[in-house]
Amino acid sequence: QVQLVESGGGLVQAGGSLRLSCAASGRTFSDLAMGWFRQAPGKERELAATISSGSSTYYASSVKGRFTISRDNAKNTMYLQMNNLMPEDTAVYICNGALGSHVVSGQGTQVTVSS
Repeated sequence: QVQLVESGGGLVQAGGSLRLSCAASGRTFSDLAMGWFRQAPGKERELAATISSGSSTYYASSVKGRFTISRDNAKNTMYLQMNNLMPEDTAVYICNGALGSHVVSGQGTQVTVSS
């Protein structure tokens, strides 16, 4: 069973950058479609970005041009480079992995952007 652990969150000023990591255990990481979701206080969870097993990417309009999703299959790790952060990016960022109908999620990492 794959387990996902996020890291890299923290407090940053508006305009700053952070890089989130999602480390996966297990031997099937390269087969997983991966994604980053985020959930702000009092709001619905929203999809931020996805990357397929073939490294095709998708970005929500709210993060496009500022965030970059990537993966390193040799390290079983997915990344989210976040630049030009804005206070509205404040949320818990959660990584997901999917293989067919089987979906796993991490515990999340907090990102707080101060104005």
